[in-house]
Amino acid sequence: MSSPRYYAPQGGHPDQTQLLTDRAIFTDAYAVIPKGTMRDIVTSFLPGWTGTRLWVLARPMTGFAETFSQYIMEVQPGGGSDHPENDPTAEAVLFVVEGAVTLTINGTPHVLDPGGYAYLPPGSDWTLHNRAGPVARFHWIRKSYVPAPGLSAPDAFVTSDQAVTPNVMPDTEGRWATSRFVDPTDLRHDMHVTIVTFQPGGVIPFLETHVMEHGLYVLEGKAAYRLNQDWVEVEAGDFMWLRAFCPQACYAGGPGPFRYLLYKDVNRHMPLTLGNR
Repeated sequence: MSSPRYYAPQGGHPDQTQLLTDRAIFTDAYAVIPKGTMRDIVTSFLPGWTGTRLWVLARPMTGFAETFSQYIMEVQPGGGSDHPENDPTAEAVLFVVEGAVTLTINGTPHVLDPGGYAYLPPGSDWTLHNRAGPVARFHWIRKSYVPAPGLSAPDAFVTSDQAVTPNVMPDTEGRWATSRFVDPTDLRHDMHVTIVTFQPGGVIPFLETHVMEHGLYVLEGKAAYRLNQDWVEVEAGDFMWLRAFCPQACYAGGPGPFRYLLYKDVNRHMPLTLGNR
């Protein structure tokens, strides 16, 4: 598999001649955050991190999507953190889209290049630094881990997009495939973060309507995406944020592959008391 290119925001600020019209949408069922909104003015910073800023794509919101947060981290050469996570219940997936980072887990260093993927269970002893330069950018998806009786938390692991063979969806002639980084039958995991790939002409041929919340970051290409009652055009660098049961479908018109990083919550009972999540 050749090494794909992933879109990463660069920040900056538009000049005064740019039109205000854009593709940003926020509804009670979904949101679209276009790449053009990820400017310097909407970055944030985190305690315990040096030489680092971030774009917050998703955060738990009552009545919308409540299970996860997602950041795009931008780490300058020499930047990083010895204490990146302050929530002992938080698990995480990291996915590198530009540059390289050194992720150290329980004292063992791992260099993650573009396409590098790591799963970190709650309570992990990890650090992350940009030791190589240039600027590194990666996704950091966080979820409060939900224990299940008789199951231990998953183990930490490191892999990459390039190391995983995509699973082709049946009856699609190879046009729709999913790169799964964990075994779907491993019930220790309460979230899946995968990469979905559509070749030109590939479709989701029905309106998916399900309990899982989604975060979808477009890594490559463009497509028409159905969200609730609307068709929207999305392209590399855009983020789609879906609450549970929001109908969704997709048509990838080309000219190249359409790929996105997908979050969903899985494998746990539905809480029967509001706030007990």
